[in-house]
Amino acid sequence: MKKGEKNTKIDPFFNKAKKWKEEFEKLRDIVLDCELKEEFKWMHPCYTFQNNNVVLIHGFKEYCALLFHKGALLKDPHGILIQQTKNVQAARQIRFTNVEEIEEMQLIIKTYIDEAIEVEKAGLQVEFKKNTEYAIPEELQNKFIEIPDLKVAFEALTPGRQRAYILHFSAAKQSKTRESRVQKYLPHILNGKGLDD
Repeated sequence: MKKGEKNTKIDPFFNKAKKWKEEFEKLRDIVLDCELKEEFKWMHPCYTFQNNNVVLIHGFKEYCALLFHKGALLKDPHGILIQQTKNVQAARQIRFTNVEEIEEMQLIIKTYIDEAIEVEKAGLQVEFKKNTEYAIPEELQNKFIEIPDLKVAFEALTPGRQRAYILHFSAAKQSKTRESRVQKYLPHILNGKGLDD
């Protein structure tokens, strides 16, 4: 598989696309023109440079997008990079609603991809918030007091698993809901499992 070459294993993704078919094909051509390697990760076309993820094509109900894995490090002179949610730290999207928009922005898209490649060449990394910077919900803290083994098990989890739990529990607006979420995942945490394990 050479850089800039279509990977036929990914063709089914593009062939079965209904909503964003034309937009996906145009984005694929633009990205491959930047000589990235086309792979299939997370059920989507993902483009890499020296085995590092650079950009991914994906679609949603209202838009399709290019997702830059380290988009937070890009300069964004056109103000087009979007942070999907407040908890997303590294990735940023450029969103599109039609193929004309993609065609008009083709040169801009390429400059963003080129900059993302330079980020990889330079070995730059996104500085992630530490788990200690997230507030542990009161309902989870109460369970730590009630069940000391739970605190030990939680602290033994990987930082990513801890963060996933903290964000999931904190996302509930009502204390009752936070409490039931904590209760539901007690066995998972005690068994050293993550939210989705």
